[in-house]
Amino acid sequence: MIQVAFNQANHSDSFSVAAPPSLQSCACWLRYTAQLIYAKLRAEIAGGFTMRLGIVLIMIFMADGLALAQESRLPIIDMHFHTVAVDSQGPPPLGLCSPFREIPSSVSAESYPDQWLSLLKNPPCDDPVWSPTSDRELMAASLAMLDEYNIFGVASGPEHLVRAYEDAAPDRIIQALLLGGSAVAEPQSIDSLRILHDEGRLEVIGELTTQYAGISPDDERLEPLWALAEELDLPVGIHIGTGPPGVAYLGASGYRARLHSALTLEEVLIRHPSLRIYISHAGWPMLEDLLALLWAHPQVYMDVAAINWALPTPEFHSYLQRIVEAGFGSRVMYGSDQMVWPGMIPKSIAAVRDAPFLDEAQKRDILYNNAARFLRLSEEEIATHHGK
Repeated sequence: MIQVAFNQANHSDSFSVAAPPSLQSCACWLRYTAQLIYAKLRAEIAGGFTMRLGIVLIMIFMADGLALAQESRLPIIDMHFHTVAVDSQGPPPLGLCSPFREIPSSVSAESYPDQWLSLLKNPPCDDPVWSPTSDRELMAASLAMLDEYNIFGVASGPEHLVRAYEDAAPDRIIQALLLGGSAVAEPQSIDSLRILHDEGRLEVIGELTTQYAGISPDDERLEPLWALAEELDLPVGIHIGTGPPGVAYLGASGYRARLHSALTLEEVLIRHPSLRIYISHAGWPMLEDLLALLWAHPQVYMDVAAINWALPTPEFHSYLQRIVEAGFGSRVMYGSDQMVWPGMIPKSIAAVRDAPFLDEAQKRDILYNNAARFLRLSEEEIATHHGK
């Protein structure tokens, strides 16, 4: 950022030119050099602007543009990218405000579904993000976002939709599988997962949404799933944290707020110490439970999906800052939780990029490096993601 003070009242100039926090890219170096030249010229000019100053200003704007372009093309891994039907959240089109302008309240739980749908049909903000109206439009818009922001997405959805997205954009999709309910660990389901893995069509198990059915991670019914994931060294992403406000009254009658606690994972981790697992939504809002689990179990990672666009920015930043300041920044991964609102992807990225307490290296870790390490991407895969 250029930090220049100009006192127009007495036509005198004063300058405070600060080097960017990182000079690793050529664009940052060019911008910094331009700042120095700019400061020198302004100090020498007695009055008015000169052609040389105009040229330097152009250089600064070009450097800033180059830096922004380079930043926007650096790869991102989205650990929480859904491939679902366009009507999975209700009859389209549906509009969402980011962040939520208000959390609905109701004196009657019976009327809450109508109230929630009304809120999605008449979002209380000037700039809502609207869902597409067909599955084809949703896939096209979602994949366009992946291309625009150079994202590689862990695609979580029904098998046929994950395959459709992978067929359309094989270089962008990391194949996962959306699982929920108690049936996910029944023998036929375990056999199906093994077959998918053996065929090279399953790289991540998740999102595992058993919280919506009121099933804790340490429930014995899920034991076969954890055993399979550990045996095959398959990463697992599990929903532990926020869902739609009032979701227990929106069809997920088993959902319980107490299952927001990351500590519900602890017995699973003890039984399966080689399990690679990440917590979706970072266990919000139960921060203390999350930090306790991270301290005790170094194999646990998390994504910040949904809370990076649904929560007010100060709340999200406060939560993320506590995690980072506690020493766990290397285990935070970006996620969008893109369901039927592709327009939430840039908003969720901006929430990380605009965090004032993160330096550039920490932002890159959250947006790419931590996930690349967690997924154990090869040097060749990482080079390909970086266009090398």
